[in-house]
Order: sequence, then C-alpha cells, then structure tokens
Amino acid sequence: MKRYIPEDTIKRLPVYLRNLLNLKKEGKFLASSKEITVPLNIPPEQFRKDLSYFGQFGKRGVGYDVNNLINILEKIIGIDKEIKVILVGVGRLGSALIRYKGFSILNMKIVYAFDIDPQKIGKIVDGIEIKNIGEMEEIVKKEKIDVGIICVPANNAQEIANLMVNSGIKAILNFAPVVLNLPKDIFVSYVDMASELGSLIFKLKNL
Repeated sequence: MKRYIPEDTIKRLPVYLRNLLNLKKEGKFLASSKEITVPLNIPPEQFRKDLSYFGQFGKRGVGYDVNNLINILEKIIGIDKEIKVILVGVGRLGSALIRYKGFSILNMKIVYAFDIDPQKIGKIVDGIEIKNIGEMEEIVKKEKIDVGIICVPANNAQEIANLMVNSGIKAILNFAPVVLNLPKDIFVSYVDMASELGSLIFKLKNL
C-alpha cells in the first residue's frame, strides 16, 4: 500500500531541487536546511518534514550533501532520466513555452510541437519543427511519450486532451481555462493565469 504524501509536499520537491542546483553552481558541497529553504521563503522545519516522507537524509550539525540530495530528489520526482514532452497549440504562449529553458533544470524537454494552422505547420521554433496534429498519435506511440502540454483555446482543449489520451499520453499540463473530462488514471494539472491574477487583485484590494 502506497503511503499518502500531501500534494503540497509533492509540489515543493521541484522547488527544493531547483535551489539545490543553484547551490551546486555556487560551489556548495554541504548545505543546511536553512540555506536550502530561506531563498524559497519556506521554513526549514517544513523542508525536513517534506523529506521525512521519503526517508532520513542529512546529518545533524553537518547538513545535507548537495550532490547526493540532488540525486535523491531527481529519483523521487522521477526525472533521473530525461522526460520527453509534447506541446499542442503553438501560439504566443506555446511558442514561449518551447523557448523556456527552465524545463531543462528538471530534465524535461519539449521534443515535438503540434498545431492545426497550415501557416504554422513546418515552421521551426527554437529548433522544434511544428507538426500537423494528425501526426501526433503515431509519434507519441513510436517515441513512447507520456507527458503533454495543452495551449489551445478552451473550446478545443477537450478534443486535444482526448487525442492525447488516445495516443498514450498519461499526464497533461493544461493551460486552457477549462476543466477536462478524462479517465481517472490520467493525471492533469491546470494553469489558469486569469484566475491567479484575479486572486492577486482581490488580495490587493482587501489589504
């Protein structure tokens, strides 16, 4: 039986990893929980609690071996090997995501991009050729890709999600402002920028 791990803990793991990679770049070999978490505005106690779900790491009074903890977190998250990703919808947002270098920090790479617009198909964005959406199923199955990003308008998102699932995609990051109706064994995360901005404005007005 799998142990329950809070969703917030799972979301913080890549954040810890990113800062550990920064510490490594600075030449740090050992780091305390405070050094790892203060730049993230996360209490050291929370960091230690999050790690405790997966085992005991670090030595009291010594700290954490930065390289070792990086390797451990990569294995826990599942990115110790490169993760191939496809993207559908190469508009402004999709193009920006293709160019975004932050995915490489987590060993993820957008390897294929798809669209339905004939004027976009065949063009190159940061080394990625935009392909016809009709080619997606064959490519996904052949390359055994599990992760997809949706950057299409809301009224097209469900259709694209269905195509992804039928192609073999098991995890979807959805930027379209709509809730998708998919099988329970498909993992979906939503990025609703308008909602997040609305929340910020509400908080600003109610200080």
